[in-house]
Amino acid sequence: MKFCFVLLSLLLVWQPAIAQKSNSIGQLDPEMADAKSSADGLSWHDVTTWGVEGRILPDQERLRWFDRFPASAEKSVTSNVWNLSRHSPGMMVRFKTDATSIHVHYQLLSSRLAMPHMPATGVSGIDLYARDNDGKWRWVQVTRPTTQEVKTQIIKDLAPGEREYAAYLPLYNGVDFLKIGVPQESSFESLAPRQKPIVFYGTSITHGACASRPGMVHTAILGRRFDQPVVNLGFSGNGRMHPEVGDYLVQIDASVYVIDCLPNMNAAMVAERCIPLVQQIREHKPNTPIILVEDRRNTNSWILPARDAHHTANHKALKEAYKTLTEKQTKNLFYIQGDHLYGDDGDGATDGSHASDLGFVRQADVFEPVLRQALTP
Repeated sequence: MKFCFVLLSLLLVWQPAIAQKSNSIGQLDPEMADAKSSADGLSWHDVTTWGVEGRILPDQERLRWFDRFPASAEKSVTSNVWNLSRHSPGMMVRFKTDATSIHVHYQLLSSRLAMPHMPATGVSGIDLYARDNDGKWRWVQVTRPTTQEVKTQIIKDLAPGEREYAAYLPLYNGVDFLKIGVPQESSFESLAPRQKPIVFYGTSITHGACASRPGMVHTAILGRRFDQPVVNLGFSGNGRMHPEVGDYLVQIDASVYVIDCLPNMNAAMVAERCIPLVQQIREHKPNTPIILVEDRRNTNSWILPARDAHHTANHKALKEAYKTLTEKQTKNLFYIQGDHLYGDDGDGATDGSHASDLGFVRQADVFEPVLRQALTP
């Protein structure tokens, strides 16, 4: 009798643990299960053998292949900008295949896979898109990293046929290596990086905070809408119109420069640095369009008077710089106002400051007509 009582007690203790294990979220909802590891028998393709878009000045020496800046920048830009430049936002690799399953194998720079307000899919994920039968870019799937080294099947059971794919690299993490895997019987064609990118220089928002996945940043959205390559030089907390960054901007054969640094600046900094940066670019690129962007208003600034006043002062300073530059006959200079970048309902940000996916789509909608005007011959 005593034995039966002990056995019953143990079962009562174990039962919650057993139930918890059997009721994991992946078992309750297969769409939320961990990704399957890639099996053997695949053909692996190292993307460094053909190149990624968004990686500037590829002929210059680098400390790590996937760094956004060449090695020379370590001694010129600030330490914060340098360290952030080792993240891979804006980088994207293209290829064609008729594979019915696609796999990736990559090593992340940092073991910090996610942030409190941004998921691992955005911080550390590889985000896959493909062209549909009409040539339009459509989302396919994103990796869900749980370890620093990821070797996984992104998607299986794809519709038959060869198509073009684009894989966006992580936003707030770096990459040490990246390989694309397909079944050995599948065709595979690497696609070289395209030229004349849209170049964005900005802050954490440009960097990608807080998109749910890399393809949802406004820079990536606009790249798909224009079907052009993009360079993302967003540096979280450190997009401040530095001339040292300008030294690298002018080395890029850009189709247009988008300067979106105000969220990391105050009015005095804008007055001091905006005109010199535009003049620095114009000295080397006399005809390339330049777009100046006001900072978005925090979505809760309506109830924070000091924060709202900060945005108003920033906007005024940028307008005055723009006016001065236009009076000096600066050619091909454009302007985007910031009041409606996230919309008008307060729902476009995760934390008041950084865009949600909704905020990024709205931001792209505001940028698009100005970019089209700037890019029209």
